[in-house]
Amino acid sequence: MASDGLSRAARKRSVLRAGIAAARPVVVVGAHDALTARLIEQRAFDGVWVSGLGVSTAQLGVPDLNLMTFSEALEAAVRIDRATELPVIADCDNGYGGLLNVLRTAREYELAGIAGICLEDNVFPKRNSLLGSDVDRELLPKAEHARRIAAIKGRQDGPDFVVIARVEALIAGLGVDEAIDRALAYAAAGADAIVIHSRDKTLAEIDAFLERWRSVDPGVPLVAIPTLFPAFSAEELAARGFSMVIFANQPLRGAVRAMEQVLDALRDERRAAAADPFVDPVDHVFDLVATRDAIALDDAGS
Repeated sequence: MASDGLSRAARKRSVLRAGIAAARPVVVVGAHDALTARLIEQRAFDGVWVSGLGVSTAQLGVPDLNLMTFSEALEAAVRIDRATELPVIADCDNGYGGLLNVLRTAREYELAGIAGICLEDNVFPKRNSLLGSDVDRELLPKAEHARRIAAIKGRQDGPDFVVIARVEALIAGLGVDEAIDRALAYAAAGADAIVIHSRDKTLAEIDAFLERWRSVDPGVPLVAIPTLFPAFSAEELAARGFSMVIFANQPLRGAVRAMEQVLDALRDERRAAAADPFVDPVDHVFDLVATRDAIALDDAGS
């Protein structure tokens, strides 16, 4: 139990809920493994996003096209959650199937202690939002995704488990009217927050959405994942009306570049020292997982 009497899961959920209700933006960063989550926590971010893209590619080596199974995704989220005291939000794609699959997904993540999940309105199998506009994509009917959100919220154990609904209408080229209709339907179904996504790097499309959103004011926080409009800071997005900003995949992409540099150097020079300009000392890796503390604890008991 935590010192305040709350369980670890309850404390994390309470922190997440308080964050999305606060005046400043909650800044969450994507992790593809447990070590990345620990590095995110060390830099005092507000939460960890378990990226579907990150886990699919880094842990399984498969495309982010619903090839990762529900159990594989959950196992990764649990490992990441155990590595950090920050609230963890899991990217659950489209819930891994129909209504009953979605309900089981939400139930298992809640039981596992994850602070929140995000469900998008893409059909199964999904097409990643970052793929170009030349990729055909189809969305679930608005009423069906709203039904799924309502079913989850009606069956969760406690009030603090956070369910975020992700609107893909702008990504699919369906326009602001459709995006607003979907966002309002998901909010009415009980979603705790709404992700609105867009390809427009100028934010003109999102600004049009935000103007309409403010006019109806459903009182549900908005979430930005600014991969496709990266020039805007968390503070600038908060000024526009976003309560949470998720840097979803930058650590993964940075890790890929770093590994390629190391591997290129090793291939070219065929000596371990060739990697030295690109790597940290091994002692730093030991420190990140408290290796010496673990040894000291083990030795103290002998």
